[in-house]
Amino acid sequence: MWLVVGLGNPGPENSASRHNVGFRVLEAVAAAAGVRCRRRRFESLFATADLAGAPVTLVLPQAYMNLSGEPVRAWVESLRLPPERLLVIHDDIDLPLGRLRVVREGGHAGHKGVRAIQEALRTEAFPRLRLGVGRPPGKAETPEYVLGAFGPQEAEVAEGMIARAADGVRLLLAEGLTAAMNRLNVRLQGESPGAAPGEEKTGR
Repeated sequence: MWLVVGLGNPGPENSASRHNVGFRVLEAVAAAAGVRCRRRRFESLFATADLAGAPVTLVLPQAYMNLSGEPVRAWVESLRLPPERLLVIHDDIDLPLGRLRVVREGGHAGHKGVRAIQEALRTEAFPRLRLGVGRPPGKAETPEYVLGAFGPQEAEVAEGMIARAADGVRLLLAEGLTAAMNRLNVRLQGESPGAAPGEEKTGR
């Protein structure tokens, strides 16, 4: 059994924001499985499905991003799952727009949702699927940037990333983390060589 959590902020006003790509990937995974996250429990919307021959609980925390820890902890304890069976999907400004990165564990790199989960679970040892949204241009404030919507040209790239990420979740559940890393952790066409900031040292 797996618990798959997409991070974002609740409410229609936040649905198109960069910060909510985790929600959108989780919703795409649910749609492909023929379910929708409509039931409520532990301050979350959730659905259950059979993916890759195994039962999976799909969760959208309805607490705000920085309060995601307690709903996730409640789910982990209720399902009696070890942390390695929790997959968290979230945005990441340290990755270029469109880039995906699967990690087994690692620090939160300033992401408030991931930090809240790590503090609630008292561990960093759970897999994550990081979704690149890029860094704000110039001296723009990061909170305003991640809470804003993608521009017209960015939106097309973001849609492609969300589709690839949803496929990647199904691959991870079917074939494991190593297979997902080998398939997803690749540079985009035209991207300069080298790891994204912090990857080599922190595994973010």
